[in-house]
Amino acid sequence: MSLLPDTARRVDEIAARAQAEGHTPSLALAIVRDRAVLHFAGAGVRPVPDAKTQYRLGSITKTMTATLVMQLRDEGFFALDDLLYRHLPGTSIGGVTLRQLLGHVSGLQREPDGQWWERTAGGDVDKLLADLGYDKLSGPPFRRYRYSNLAYGVLGAVLERVTGESWTSLVGKRVLDPLGMKRTTYAPMEPFARGYVVHALDDSLHEEPRHDSGAMAPAGQLWSTITDMAKWAAFLTDPAPAVLPRETVDEMCAPVVISDLESWTGGYGLGLQLFRVGERVFVGHGGSMPGYVAHLAVHRRSRLGVIAFANSYGLQGTHIRKVALAALTAALDGEPVTPAPWQPPAPPAGEAAELVGRWWWMGREYEIHADGDALEMSGSRFVREAPDRWRGVDGENEGEVLQVIRGDSGAILKVDIATFVFSRDPHHLA
Repeated sequence: MSLLPDTARRVDEIAARAQAEGHTPSLALAIVRDRAVLHFAGAGVRPVPDAKTQYRLGSITKTMTATLVMQLRDEGFFALDDLLYRHLPGTSIGGVTLRQLLGHVSGLQREPDGQWWERTAGGDVDKLLADLGYDKLSGPPFRRYRYSNLAYGVLGAVLERVTGESWTSLVGKRVLDPLGMKRTTYAPMEPFARGYVVHALDDSLHEEPRHDSGAMAPAGQLWSTITDMAKWAAFLTDPAPAVLPRETVDEMCAPVVISDLESWTGGYGLGLQLFRVGERVFVGHGGSMPGYVAHLAVHRRSRLGVIAFANSYGLQGTHIRKVALAALTAALDGEPVTPAPWQPPAPPAGEAAELVGRWWWMGREYEIHADGDALEMSGSRFVREAPDRWRGVDGENEGEVLQVIRGDSGAILKVDIATFVFSRDPHHLA
Protein backbone atom coordinates (compact mmCIF):
# COMPACT_ATOMS: atom_id res chain seq x y z
CA MET A 1 0.00 0.00 0.00
CA SER A 2 1.25 3.51 -0.79
CA LEU A 3 -0.02 7.06 -0.95
CA LEU A 4 -1.91 8.35 -3.96
CA PRO A 5 0.43 10.08 -6.46
CA ASP A 6 -0.89 13.58 -5.70
CA THR A 7 -0.52 13.04 -1.95
CA ALA A 8 2.98 11.64 -2.38
CA ARG A 9 4.02 14.66 -4.46
CA ARG A 10 2.72 17.00 -1.76
CA VAL A 11 4.68 15.17 0.94
CA ASP A 12 7.80 15.21 -1.25
CA GLU A 13 7.41 18.96 -1.72
CA ILE A 14 7.06 19.54 2.03
CA ALA A 15 10.24 17.56 2.73
CA ALA A 16 12.26 19.19 -0.08
CA ARG A 17 11.20 22.70 0.90
CA ALA A 18 11.99 22.08 4.58
CA GLN A 19 15.49 20.81 3.75
CA ALA A 20 16.28 23.60 1.30
CA GLU A 21 14.85 26.51 3.25
CA GLY A 22 15.80 25.06 6.63
CA HIS A 23 19.46 24.63 5.62
CA THR A 24 19.84 21.14 7.03
CA PRO A 25 22.33 18.68 5.52
CA SER A 26 19.80 15.86 5.43
CA LEU A 27 16.09 15.45 6.08
CA ALA A 28 14.17 12.16 6.21
CA LEU A 29 10.38 12.12 6.39
CA ALA A 30 7.90 9.26 6.12
CA ILE A 31 4.16 8.66 6.27
CA VAL A 32 3.51 5.35 8.02
CA ARG A 33 0.65 3.06 8.93
CA ASP A 34 0.48 -0.32 10.68
CA ARG A 35 4.30 -0.67 10.96
CA ALA A 36 4.73 -0.04 7.21
CA VAL A 37 6.30 2.97 5.49
CA LEU A 38 3.66 4.15 3.01
CA HIS A 39 5.85 6.87 1.57
CA PHE A 40 9.44 7.97 2.21
CA ALA A 41 10.59 11.45 1.29
CA GLY A 42 14.25 12.35 1.63
CA ALA A 43 16.16 15.50 0.79
CA GLY A 44 19.83 16.45 1.08
CA VAL A 45 23.09 14.60 0.50
CA ARG A 46 24.97 14.58 3.82
CA PRO A 47 24.06 11.79 4.13
CA VAL A 48 21.61 10.88 1.39
CA PRO A 49 18.53 10.05 3.49
CA ASP A 50 17.55 6.43 3.86
CA ALA A 51 14.79 4.77 5.87
CA LYS A 52 17.36 2.54 7.61
CA THR A 53 19.84 5.27 8.59
CA GLN A 54 19.91 6.20 12.26
CA TYR A 55 19.24 9.71 13.54
CA ARG A 56 19.08 10.77 17.18
CA LEU A 57 15.59 10.78 18.71
CA GLY A 58 16.14 13.29 21.48
CA SER A 59 13.03 13.63 23.61
CA ILE A 60 11.01 11.06 21.66
CA THR A 61 12.93 8.82 24.08
CA LYS A 62 10.61 10.15 26.81
CA THR A 63 7.67 8.29 25.28
CA MET A 64 9.48 5.01 25.89
CA THR A 65 10.48 5.99 29.43
CA ALA A 66 6.84 6.81 30.12
CA THR A 67 5.84 3.42 28.68
CA LEU A 68 8.16 1.73 31.19
CA VAL A 69 6.58 3.71 34.03
CA MET A 70 3.10 2.67 32.93
CA GLN A 71 4.16 -0.98 32.60
CA LEU A 72 5.46 -1.06 36.16
CA ARG A 73 2.37 0.77 37.41
CA ASP A 74 0.19 -1.88 35.76
CA GLU A 75 2.32 -4.60 37.37
CA GLY A 76 1.85 -3.09 40.85
CA PHE A 77 5.34 -1.71 41.47
CA PHE A 78 3.84 1.67 42.37
CA ALA A 79 0.89 4.01 41.83
CA LEU A 80 1.18 7.13 39.70
CA ASP A 81 0.06 9.26 42.63
CA ASP A 82 2.77 7.91 44.93
CA LEU A 83 4.88 10.68 46.39
CA LEU A 84 8.44 10.51 45.15
CA TYR A 85 9.96 9.98 48.61
CA ARG A 86 8.41 6.49 48.73
CA HIS A 87 10.74 5.34 45.96
CA LEU A 88 13.65 7.75 46.38
CA PRO A 89 13.92 8.09 50.18
CA GLY A 90 15.70 11.18 51.39
CA THR A 91 15.13 13.29 48.29
CA SER A 92 14.21 16.89 49.05
CA ILE A 93 11.67 16.97 46.22
CA GLY A 94 9.80 13.97 47.61
CA GLY A 95 6.47 15.80 47.69
CA VAL A 96 5.88 15.53 43.95
CA THR A 97 4.22 12.51 42.35
CA LEU A 98 5.14 10.25 39.47
CA ARG A 99 2.08 11.47 37.58
CA GLN A 100 3.21 15.07 37.92
CA LEU A 101 6.68 14.20 36.66
CA LEU A 102 5.24 12.33 33.66
CA GLY A 103 2.95 15.21 32.70
CA HIS A 104 5.45 18.07 33.24
CA VAL A 105 3.36 19.63 36.00
CA SER A 106 5.63 18.84 38.97
CA GLY A 107 7.10 22.34 39.15
CA LEU A 108 10.58 20.82 38.72
CA GLN A 109 13.05 23.00 36.82
CA ARG A 110 13.81 22.25 33.19
CA GLU A 111 17.43 21.06 33.38
CA PRO A 112 19.79 19.47 35.94
CA ASP A 113 22.55 21.57 37.48
CA GLY A 114 26.03 21.77 36.04
CA GLN A 115 27.01 21.94 32.39
CA TRP A 116 24.43 21.61 29.62
CA TRP A 117 23.66 17.90 29.86
CA GLU A 118 22.85 17.49 26.17
CA ARG A 119 26.35 18.56 25.15
CA THR A 120 28.47 16.91 27.85
CA ALA A 121 29.05 13.38 29.06
CA GLY A 122 26.44 12.50 31.67
CA GLY A 123 27.00 11.47 35.27
CA ASP A 124 25.45 8.57 37.15
CA VAL A 125 22.13 8.30 38.96
CA ASP A 126 23.66 8.84 42.41
CA LYS A 127 25.14 12.17 41.30
CA LEU A 128 21.84 13.25 39.73
CA LEU A 129 19.94 12.52 42.94
CA ALA A 130 22.60 14.09 45.16
CA ASP A 131 22.15 17.36 43.29
CA LEU A 132 18.38 17.39 43.76
CA GLY A 133 17.69 20.13 46.25
CA TYR A 134 14.41 21.76 47.18
CA ASP A 135 15.55 24.78 45.16
CA LYS A 136 15.03 22.69 42.00
CA LEU A 137 11.28 23.20 42.40
CA SER A 138 10.39 26.43 40.64
CA GLY A 139 6.81 26.40 41.89
CA PRO A 140 4.05 24.20 43.30
CA PRO A 141 2.74 21.26 41.26
CA PHE A 142 -0.02 21.87 38.73
CA ARG A 143 0.35 25.65 38.80
CA ARG A 144 1.20 25.48 35.11
CA TYR A 145 2.88 23.38 32.45
CA ARG A 146 6.65 23.42 32.84
CA TYR A 147 8.57 21.10 30.53
CA SER A 148 11.29 19.34 32.51
CA ASN A 149 14.07 17.15 31.16
CA LEU A 150 15.17 16.73 34.77
CA ALA A 151 11.81 15.13 35.60
CA TYR A 152 12.57 12.29 33.19
CA GLY A 153 16.03 11.79 34.63
CA VAL A 154 14.32 11.40 37.99
CA LEU A 155 11.77 8.96 36.55
CA GLY A 156 14.66 6.90 35.17
CA ALA A 157 16.15 6.82 38.67
CA VAL A 158 12.82 5.57 40.06
CA LEU A 159 12.71 2.80 37.45
CA GLU A 160 16.20 1.67 38.39
CA ARG A 161 15.57 1.76 42.14
CA VAL A 162 12.30 -0.21 42.08
CA THR A 163 13.53 -2.88 39.63
CA GLY A 164 17.25 -3.11 40.38
CA GLU A 165 17.93 -2.89 36.62
CA SER A 166 19.38 -0.10 34.55
CA TRP A 167 17.11 2.04 32.38
CA THR A 168 19.08 0.82 29.35
CA SER A 169 18.31 -2.80 30.15
CA LEU A 170 14.67 -2.08 30.91
CA VAL A 171 13.93 -0.17 27.71
CA GLY A 172 15.59 -2.83 25.60
CA LYS A 173 13.97 -5.83 27.27
CA ARG A 174 10.52 -4.38 27.90
CA VAL A 175 9.92 -2.06 24.93
CA LEU A 176 12.31 -2.38 22.01
CA ASP A 177 12.72 -6.16 21.85
CA PRO A 178 9.00 -7.03 22.04
CA LEU A 179 8.29 -4.63 19.17
CA GLY A 180 11.19 -5.85 17.03
CA MET A 181 12.92 -2.45 17.07
CA LYS A 182 16.41 -3.80 16.48
CA ARG A 183 17.79 -0.59 14.98
CA THR A 184 16.79 1.54 17.97
CA THR A 185 19.88 1.67 20.16
CA TYR A 186 21.45 3.45 23.10
CA ALA A 187 24.50 4.54 21.10
CA PRO A 188 24.72 5.18 17.34
CA MET A 189 25.34 2.21 15.06
CA GLU A 190 26.37 2.55 11.43
CA PRO A 191 24.92 3.71 9.19
CA PHE A 192 24.00 6.84 11.14
CA ALA A 193 23.77 10.52 10.22
CA ARG A 194 26.37 12.80 11.75
CA GLY A 195 24.78 15.79 13.44
CA TYR A 196 25.70 19.42 12.82
CA VAL A 197 25.18 22.97 13.90
CA VAL A 198 24.69 25.03 10.73
CA HIS A 199 26.01 28.50 11.49
CA ALA A 200 23.52 31.21 10.54
CA LEU A 201 26.21 33.65 9.37
CA ASP A 202 27.95 31.58 6.71
CA ASP A 203 26.11 28.19 6.63
CA SER A 204 29.29 26.46 7.77
CA LEU A 205 28.84 22.98 9.30
CA HIS A 206 30.12 22.17 12.77
CA GLU A 207 29.85 18.49 13.71
CA GLU A 208 28.50 17.92 17.20
CA PRO A 209 29.87 15.39 19.70
CA ARG A 210 27.68 12.38 20.46
CA HIS A 211 27.85 12.04 24.24
CA ASP A 212 26.42 9.36 26.49
CA SER A 213 23.79 11.20 28.57
CA GLY A 214 24.26 8.97 31.60
CA ALA A 215 21.53 9.45 34.20
CA MET A 216 19.70 11.79 31.81
CA ALA A 217 19.44 9.11 29.11
CA PRO A 218 15.72 8.50 29.85
CA ALA A 219 15.10 12.07 28.65
CA GLY A 220 16.79 11.90 25.24
CA GLN A 221 19.46 9.28 24.55
CA LEU A 222 18.10 6.88 21.94
CA TRP A 223 18.92 6.59 18.23
CA SER A 224 16.59 5.10 15.64
CA THR A 225 15.52 4.82 12.00
CA ILE A 226 12.40 5.54 10.00
CA THR A 227 11.60 1.83 9.70
CA ASP A 228 11.94 1.22 13.44
CA MET A 229 9.92 4.30 14.36
CA ALA A 230 7.14 3.09 12.06
CA LYS A 231 6.79 0.25 14.56
CA TRP A 232 6.62 2.73 17.45
CA ALA A 233 3.99 4.80 15.64
CA ALA A 234 1.97 1.63 15.10
CA PHE A 235 2.21 0.83 18.81
CA LEU A 236 0.70 4.22 19.68
CA THR A 237 -2.25 3.66 17.34
CA ASP A 238 -2.77 -0.07 17.91
CA PRO A 239 -1.00 -1.05 21.15
CA ALA A 240 0.75 -4.41 21.44
CA PRO A 241 -0.51 -6.15 24.60
CA ALA A 242 2.98 -7.57 25.16
CA VAL A 243 4.08 -4.00 25.91
CA LEU A 244 0.93 -2.21 27.14
CA PRO A 245 -2.80 -2.80 26.85
CA ARG A 246 -4.86 -0.35 24.83
CA GLU A 247 -6.53 1.00 27.97
CA THR A 248 -3.17 2.10 29.38
CA VAL A 249 -2.06 3.77 26.13
CA ASP A 250 -5.44 5.53 26.02
CA GLU A 251 -4.69 6.79 29.54
CA MET A 252 -1.31 8.11 28.38
CA CYS A 253 -3.01 9.99 25.52
CA ALA A 254 -5.53 11.74 27.77
CA PRO A 255 -4.51 15.37 28.46
CA VAL A 256 -2.97 16.17 31.82
CA VAL A 257 -2.36 19.83 31.01
CA ILE A 258 -2.82 22.31 28.17
CA SER A 259 0.57 23.73 27.30
CA ASP A 260 -0.76 26.51 25.05
CA LEU A 261 -3.37 28.44 27.00
CA GLU A 262 -3.89 31.07 24.30
CA SER A 263 -5.05 28.92 21.41
CA TRP A 264 -5.21 25.39 22.89
CA THR A 265 -3.12 23.87 20.11
CA GLY A 266 -0.88 21.83 22.41
CA GLY A 267 -1.04 19.74 25.54
CA TYR A 268 0.67 16.93 27.39
CA GLY A 269 -0.57 13.57 28.58
CA LEU A 270 1.43 10.96 30.47
CA GLY A 271 4.65 11.05 28.48
CA LEU A 272 2.99 12.02 25.20
CA GLN A 273 2.49 15.41 23.58
CA LEU A 274 -0.84 16.38 22.03
CA PHE A 275 -1.04 18.60 18.95
CA ARG A 276 -4.22 20.09 17.55
CA VAL A 277 -4.28 21.04 13.85
CA GLY A 278 -7.70 22.24 12.76
CA GLU A 279 -10.26 19.71 13.97
CA ARG A 280 -7.74 16.90 14.42
CA VAL A 281 -5.66 16.00 17.47
CA PHE A 282 -2.36 14.17 16.97
CA VAL A 283 -0.36 12.29 19.60
CA GLY A 284 3.40 11.92 19.68
CA HIS A 285 6.53 13.81 20.70
CA GLY A 286 9.27 16.02 19.36
CA GLY A 287 12.95 15.72 20.05
CA SER A 288 16.23 17.54 19.76
CA MET A 289 19.82 16.96 20.74
CA PRO A 290 22.84 18.96 19.55
CA GLY A 291 23.06 18.18 15.85
CA TYR A 292 19.59 16.67 15.52
CA VAL A 293 15.87 17.39 15.54
CA ALA A 294 13.10 14.83 15.22
CA HIS A 295 9.35 14.51 15.39
CA LEU A 296 6.82 11.69 15.54
CA ALA A 297 3.04 12.12 15.50
CA VAL A 298 0.09 9.81 14.85
CA HIS A 299 -3.58 10.24 14.15
CA ARG A 300 -4.87 7.35 16.20
CA ARG A 301 -8.27 6.96 14.56
CA SER A 302 -6.88 6.57 11.03
CA ARG A 303 -3.66 4.86 12.23
CA LEU A 304 -1.63 7.21 10.01
CA GLY A 305 1.58 8.63 11.38
CA VAL A 306 4.56 10.78 10.40
CA ILE A 307 8.24 10.56 11.30
CA ALA A 308 10.70 13.34 10.53
CA PHE A 309 14.45 13.51 11.18
CA ALA A 310 17.03 16.18 10.39
CA ASN A 311 20.73 16.20 11.25
CA SER A 312 21.04 19.85 12.20
CA TYR A 313 20.29 21.60 15.45
CA GLY A 314 17.07 23.15 14.23
CA LEU A 315 15.77 24.27 10.85
CA GLN A 316 16.22 27.87 9.80
CA GLY A 317 12.91 29.71 9.56
CA THR A 318 10.71 26.81 10.64
CA HIS A 319 10.39 23.94 13.10
CA ILE A 320 10.57 20.18 12.52
CA ARG A 321 7.17 19.87 14.25
CA LYS A 322 5.51 22.15 11.68
CA VAL A 323 7.06 20.19 8.84
CA ALA A 324 5.94 16.84 10.24
CA LEU A 325 2.39 17.94 11.04
CA ALA A 326 2.00 19.59 7.62
CA ALA A 327 2.97 16.29 5.96
CA LEU A 328 0.62 14.25 8.16
CA THR A 329 -2.23 16.67 7.51
CA ALA A 330 -1.58 16.45 3.76
CA ALA A 331 -1.75 12.67 3.95
CA LEU A 332 -4.97 12.70 5.94
CA ASP A 333 -6.57 15.26 3.63
CA GLY A 334 -5.45 13.50 0.47
CA GLU A 335 -6.13 9.86 1.23
CA PRO A 336 -9.65 8.41 1.04
CA VAL A 337 -11.00 6.73 4.13
CA THR A 338 -12.06 3.17 3.37
CA PRO A 339 -14.97 2.16 5.60
CA ALA A 340 -14.93 -1.19 7.31
CA PRO A 341 -17.13 -3.75 5.57
CA TRP A 342 -20.63 -4.07 6.99
CA GLN A 343 -21.48 -7.37 8.58
CA PRO A 344 -24.86 -8.38 9.96
CA PRO A 345 -24.71 -8.41 13.76
CA ALA A 346 -25.18 -11.59 15.71
CA PRO A 347 -28.70 -11.70 17.17
CA PRO A 348 -28.77 -10.60 20.80
CA ALA A 349 -29.30 -13.29 23.41
CA GLY A 350 -30.25 -13.48 27.06
CA GLU A 351 -30.53 -10.21 28.96
CA ALA A 352 -29.28 -8.22 25.98
CA ALA A 353 -32.23 -9.43 23.91
CA GLU A 354 -34.61 -8.10 26.56
CA LEU A 355 -32.98 -4.67 26.53
CA VAL A 356 -32.70 -3.87 22.83
CA GLY A 357 -35.28 -1.56 21.33
CA ARG A 358 -36.90 1.76 22.11
CA TRP A 359 -36.77 3.52 25.46
CA TRP A 360 -38.13 6.91 26.60
CA TRP A 361 -36.99 9.60 28.99
CA MET A 362 -38.45 13.10 29.43
CA GLY A 363 -40.47 12.82 26.22
CA ARG A 364 -37.44 11.82 24.14
CA GLU A 365 -36.87 8.53 22.39
CA TYR A 366 -33.68 6.52 22.80
CA GLU A 367 -32.68 3.14 21.42
CA ILE A 368 -30.52 0.36 22.79
CA HIS A 369 -28.67 -1.79 20.27
CA ALA A 370 -26.75 -4.99 20.85
CA ASP A 371 -23.15 -5.16 19.61
CA GLY A 372 -21.82 -8.64 20.26
CA ASP A 373 -21.65 -9.02 24.03
CA ALA A 374 -22.11 -5.29 24.59
CA LEU A 375 -24.97 -2.78 24.46
CA GLU A 376 -24.87 0.60 22.73
CA MET A 377 -26.97 3.63 23.67
CA SER A 378 -26.45 7.30 22.79
CA GLY A 379 -22.86 6.76 21.75
CA SER A 380 -21.89 4.77 24.83
CA ARG A 381 -21.10 1.08 25.12
CA PHE A 382 -22.03 -1.02 28.14
CA VAL A 383 -20.68 -4.44 29.12
CA ARG A 384 -22.40 -6.83 31.52
CA GLU A 385 -20.90 -7.03 35.02
CA ALA A 386 -23.59 -9.09 36.72
CA PRO A 387 -27.25 -10.01 36.22
CA ASP A 388 -29.18 -6.77 35.59
CA ARG A 389 -26.02 -4.66 35.90
CA TRP A 390 -24.01 -3.23 32.99
CA ARG A 391 -21.02 -0.86 33.09
CA GLY A 392 -20.31 1.97 30.62
CA VAL A 393 -16.91 1.55 28.97
CA ASP A 394 -16.77 4.62 26.72
CA GLY A 395 -18.61 7.77 25.71
CA GLU A 396 -20.28 10.13 28.14
CA ASN A 397 -21.44 7.18 30.27
CA GLU A 398 -17.98 5.67 30.74
CA GLY A 399 -17.81 4.27 34.26
CA GLU A 400 -21.53 4.67 34.92
CA VAL A 401 -23.84 1.76 35.79
CA LEU A 402 -26.85 0.72 33.75
CA GLN A 403 -29.14 -0.94 36.28
CA VAL A 404 -32.06 -3.06 35.06
CA ILE A 405 -35.27 -2.63 37.11
CA ARG A 406 -37.68 -5.56 37.02
CA GLY A 407 -41.23 -6.01 38.24
CA ASP A 408 -42.59 -8.80 40.44
CA SER A 409 -43.07 -11.00 37.39
CA GLY A 410 -39.42 -10.63 36.40
CA ALA A 411 -40.17 -8.54 33.33
CA ILE A 412 -37.99 -5.49 32.71
CA LEU A 413 -39.82 -2.29 33.61
CA LYS A 414 -37.14 0.39 33.48
CA VAL A 415 -33.45 1.07 32.98
CA ASP A 416 -31.61 3.36 35.39
CA ILE A 417 -28.38 4.96 34.11
CA ALA A 418 -26.80 7.10 36.84
CA THR A 419 -30.27 8.12 38.19
CA PHE A 420 -31.67 8.83 34.70
CA VAL A 421 -34.58 6.37 34.45
CA PHE A 422 -35.72 5.17 31.00
CA SER A 423 -39.02 3.43 30.33
CA ARG A 424 -40.74 1.66 27.46
CA ASP A 425 -43.67 4.01 28.08
CA PRO A 426 -43.45 7.07 25.73
CA HIS A 427 -45.26 9.20 28.32
CA HIS A 428 -42.78 8.42 31.07
CA LEU A 429 -41.23 11.65 32.42
CA ALA A 430 -39.37 10.57 35.55
